[in-house]
Amino acid sequence: MTDSRDPLGLRADAPLLDGWLRFDDAVRAGAVTPFTIPGHKQRTHLVGDVVRGDVPLFAGVDTMKQTGGLLAEAERRAAALWGVDWCRISVGGATHGNQAVALALGRPGQEVVVSRTLHRSLLLGMVLAGLRPVWVRPAMDAATGLPAAVPVDAVRAALAAHPGACAVVLGDPSYVGTVGDVAGHAAVAHAAGVPLVVDAAWAAHFGFSPATPRHALADGADAVVTSAHKTLPAWSQAAFVLARTTRAGGLLDPDRLERGFEATHTTSPAGAVLASADASRALLERHGPDLVERLVALVRGARDRLAAVPGLAVLDDRPDDHPDGPLRVDPAKLVVLLAGTGAHGHAVEADLLATGMTLEMADRDVLVPMVTLSDDATTVGRLVDALVAAVGRHRGAPRTVTPSPAWTVEPATATDPRTAFFARHETVPADAAVGRVSAELVAPYPPGVPVLAPGETVTAPALEALRATLADGGRIAYAADPTLATLQVVEQPVDTPSSSAT
Repeated sequence: MTDSRDPLGLRADAPLLDGWLRFDDAVRAGAVTPFTIPGHKQRTHLVGDVVRGDVPLFAGVDTMKQTGGLLAEAERRAAALWGVDWCRISVGGATHGNQAVALALGRPGQEVVVSRTLHRSLLLGMVLAGLRPVWVRPAMDAATGLPAAVPVDAVRAALAAHPGACAVVLGDPSYVGTVGDVAGHAAVAHAAGVPLVVDAAWAAHFGFSPATPRHALADGADAVVTSAHKTLPAWSQAAFVLARTTRAGGLLDPDRLERGFEATHTTSPAGAVLASADASRALLERHGPDLVERLVALVRGARDRLAAVPGLAVLDDRPDDHPDGPLRVDPAKLVVLLAGTGAHGHAVEADLLATGMTLEMADRDVLVPMVTLSDDATTVGRLVDALVAAVGRHRGAPRTVTPSPAWTVEPATATDPRTAFFARHETVPADAAVGRVSAELVAPYPPGVPVLAPGETVTAPALEALRATLADGGRIAYAADPTLATLQVVEQPVDTPSSSAT
């Protein structure tokens, strides 16, 4: 009889999943009387089913002293699957992974070449590590108003101008699924003697089918951070941090990686999150090609249907000779472009929410519904039907695309992020903050890409862009005052500039 907790029988290939199932069996049989944390002790009589399935790693999935070695074995299997020698499974998401890797890259005060469109977690990782960013920006796709890839030449120029940089850190694919030349970036970074780190949070499915691009490690990256909970069927916050270290001919010190990971990790990791990541890894190993090809086919069908609607467009690959220029896009990413229909993304999103459908992102011109391995023709068909109907209800005059400020605002660096983060600050009216140095990080969310970061001068265009996002119904995240009536700025004077943009 099939066990509903393990419908595909993955436990034989997933030691953490097997440990979770064995502990759950013991709980159900009344054979466990824990005198360890968590405080609910697997009992639901006080707060209900919200704690069901919450099994700790220590004295749960494995013994308190880790005598089973289950976590180490699961991480060894993940490293082998991705073809590297080092892996840690995080219960803090790609956010934790980015910050852990940042701590392993260099010394306080060193520069690092970083894509400006990376998630805020990497910038705050630089605060922790005391690194100074040298920003590189992706090319902007004029036809869609979305970021394309970071040009290899931009990274080459940044490394030439900053020979003391300790690493290159890029996001690939981007939040909207655009894919760059990772092999080219790896070659440039390695020629300069520094590692390439790729935040591949949205690409855990890459490399397991010819239908998708190769994963970044296969293209020469030294480290990859990827979220198991985004495109794979893992618990929220599950992520893999993978690296090719100096032990295997790479450029990253395994001991620094370990220390960086442990410094920013919880000492009470959730066994269920770890087990779900392990199960997702086993799923990819056993069934990856079929599942990924099915996912790509689902997205292809949705793109074709939506592109047939007058005025509606989808982000898709374009050949080198296309009038709008070439573009490479994750074939499993569905990005819907509304400008040609005149419909407002927030209105379309509201209609979808009324039917119980949530979206990963919605702004005026762009919708991003996440389609994953867990979807099928029924769920994707319902999504497309609802999207087409909502666009029909909210049609208007076609408009020009207005790119999100997350992709377009140019940073004006005044000092490094760590100096600004720890400096004395004051709260001032937003208009009075123009020309001052930001002490806080401010971003439209999603995607969580900073428009203002600690150490950057608050410019009038940045403030105007943030206000426009808020007025249009968007959310401003991470700011102490999300209404943007006030901003937190560094008390004057501030240090001289210590990093740059490329």
